[in-house]
Amino acid sequence: DYINCKIILQLMDKNLNTFETDFLVIGSGISGLTFALKAAELGKVIIISKGDENEGSTNLAQGGIAAVLPDSENDSFELHIKDTLRAGAGLCKSEIVEKVVRYAPEVIRQLTEYGVNFSRRVGESDEIETELGREGGHSRNRIVHVADYTGKAIEETLLNQIHHNPNIKIWQNHMAIDLLTQHHLPNYTMRPWEDIECYGAYILDIDNEKVHKVLARKTILASGGAGKLYTHTTNTSVSTGDGIAMAYRAGARVSNMEFMQFHPTVLFEEGIEDKPSFLISEAVRGAGGILVDKHKNRIKIDHPMNELAPRDIVARAIDRVLKATGEKCVFIDIRHRGKKFIIDRFPNIYNNCLKRGIDITTDLIPVVPAAHYLCGGILVDENGRTDIKNLYACGEVSYTGIHGANRLASNSLLEAFAFANFCYHDIESKGVGSDNFPNIPDWDASGVFDRKEWVIIRHNYQLIRSIMWDYMGIVRSLSRLRRALKNVRAMWEEIDEFYRKNPVRRKILELRNMAYVSELMIRSALSRRESRGLHYIIDHPEPDARFAVDTILSPRTFYTEPHIP
Repeated sequence: DYINCKIILQLMDKNLNTFETDFLVIGSGISGLTFALKAAELGKVIIISKGDENEGSTNLAQGGIAAVLPDSENDSFELHIKDTLRAGAGLCKSEIVEKVVRYAPEVIRQLTEYGVNFSRRVGESDEIETELGREGGHSRNRIVHVADYTGKAIEETLLNQIHHNPNIKIWQNHMAIDLLTQHHLPNYTMRPWEDIECYGAYILDIDNEKVHKVLARKTILASGGAGKLYTHTTNTSVSTGDGIAMAYRAGARVSNMEFMQFHPTVLFEEGIEDKPSFLISEAVRGAGGILVDKHKNRIKIDHPMNELAPRDIVARAIDRVLKATGEKCVFIDIRHRGKKFIIDRFPNIYNNCLKRGIDITTDLIPVVPAAHYLCGGILVDENGRTDIKNLYACGEVSYTGIHGANRLASNSLLEAFAFANFCYHDIESKGVGSDNFPNIPDWDASGVFDRKEWVIIRHNYQLIRSIMWDYMGIVRSLSRLRRALKNVRAMWEEIDEFYRKNPVRRKILELRNMAYVSELMIRSALSRRESRGLHYIIDHPEPDARFAVDTILSPRTFYTEPHIP
């Protein structure tokens, strides 16, 4: 009886740790939630959120969604496409740009239908119309927004829809460890010509420190970017490049990893290196805010659009001033627009600054650049498909070709929502697929956590962020990049040994992924011997037509134990 009870308990534990679903969505931002709502019409959906369900970049997005609406005056799809291509510095895929730009009105329609109340105003003919803002790189007012908290409004609206959908479950405080492929089958040797297939993922329950095996007919990576690889960032703690690292380890290619966008203007605060910097939206400059130094002299920006130049140009102008003067920040001056306008247009920024003792109606706003948005990622096609069968990617984790070498402001929420739809339509047209999953083993949870060695994790976590900020930042050099690559690779053996010997924990998994993605970004930067868009290297300060191509990195092997390249 004792033996039988033990066997039954073991079977129960195995069943409790194994889940099957039609769709596994890794990430709970705009792209993951949008796809989940669509896919729920076709089957069951599990959404994985590493932190709280609303913790991520979408919730922090202030600006809005770039869209040419039917009643937009003096604007056109062609102008939006032109602005996007110009910002992308010759690396955008024009067919993708056109596809997404022309889909933008549908994005606004769907979000409005879900319940997002975009800002409206009284037009010249006394009719109520959508209020359109303007941001850097745009030649027209075309930013559809909800005051200055657009992302938060969208996140809350989509989550409300999710909570009322019986086909969708959200697992908060869960983290994907690795994608499940043939590689995980016992004694299986993958052949070079075979297609890699994704069957789901191993998922860590962070609170209970237990690993689940989730088998899925389709897996969608929507896990966001990698801003947390940098000391100063607008991103929350969840943005550690997890999806990119998992996809690359599984055999998917990545592209244009050298292009990290630094937002020119985040609120300068002393001593908050381990917290996300509060963003001072580009819309503040779009509404007339100007950049000045501590003497209130306007900062020189080598671009006819001045403060509304593309972000890489503005960020480098600020970086140049800071390095020349030794000052810690510059300032935005919006005071001339008047108190009523400022509070009505920027209530979120006004209140958050006021909490920090800054009244933006009377005070200058201290700002610095910070890591903001990764323009590269997992290489996908026009429908969001990766190199791996049954694996899709959308949002910041992916490289679709719309951003090229530099993202145009407010094209990110647009791309994320659009490609979530494109992924869904592709699956809908082809079918969800078979649920005959191979016999992938449960996670091996053996080992005892060595808390005495936890200092290794903490030290390397801070060291990677410092290396990326100092050597892989706004302005780069070949010597600094080589030093960065050497240092990151030197850390890898230590990180990998700790990972393999200890039961998994969130910080261990994040550090492992950060090491992977840092290495990919540095390698990509070293291979681009020119300055283009967000990649500025002092050894090659001008664009070179020979490098007007995407940087694509493939895993060294698709069919042996994954390791850092």
